[in-house]
Amino acid sequence: MMLTALPAGLALGSGGVIGLVLGVIGGGGSILAVPLLIYAVGMASPHAAIGTAAFAVAVNAATSLGLHARRSKIRWPCAIVFSAAGITGAFAGAAIGKAIDGQKLLAGFGLLMIVVGVMMLRPRTQVDHPSPWLTWQTMPQLLPRLAGLGAGVGLLSGIFGIGGGFLIVPGLMLAARMPIAEAASASLVAVTAFGVASASSYAWSGLVDWPVALLLVAGGAVGAVAGTRLNTILSRRRDMLARIFAWFVIAAGLYVTGRGALTFA
Repeated sequence: MMLTALPAGLALGSGGVIGLVLGVIGGGGSILAVPLLIYAVGMASPHAAIGTAAFAVAVNAATSLGLHARRSKIRWPCAIVFSAAGITGAFAGAAIGKAIDGQKLLAGFGLLMIVVGVMMLRPRTQVDHPSPWLTWQTMPQLLPRLAGLGAGVGLLSGIFGIGGGFLIVPGLMLAARMPIAEAASASLVAVTAFGVASASSYAWSGLVDWPVALLLVAGGAVGAVAGTRLNTILSRRRDMLARIFAWFVIAAGLYVTGRGALTFA
């Protein structure tokens, strides 16, 4: 799409909203990328919105991964196996997504938003006991679970152009019994990998709007800085804010589903 001052400002602002949510709550903001690109920025093609969002998600996740790698312990063996399996799923998912009618794909995305919102409302169970590392001894037990869950999450990521962190974190906790903090850090490896795979597939088909994608990334960086500062101020209300955001995602999902469904009812 040809960017004028208004769409450019809306793309930058949309990135800022996504980054702000990620900074304040710590996740979930990328689920807003596709609806914002379609309904705020005005992108006509759901496929192009998904491809553009996938690129922005990958860049933001890679930036966050660099920061986490400096200050946190990342379970690289588990993260790499999960991500490698998911890349295959992401390429397959992107091929499926491009073959689905755009409005039907949008309706499916809305349903996914509802599922995400419900998952965000559920309390996460913390893992208290030590979790096994991926070694030659634990490989027979961990490898099938990491590969299977990774491929499944990657498939969804490829179809809808999302980071999938809301599924990756519980997936890693389930597959490798990781504590939530370690799973959150390791999930950034997978989010980056899935985003690159999905964006590459959509870009190959000419379905990434690069000016909009770069504006989304730039706005996201500014929003993330502001959100991180707000996170410190609002730390005692973080759970409440997360619940409000979850209900907002559910409401937005209902709207997106309804808009998508009306076009082929």
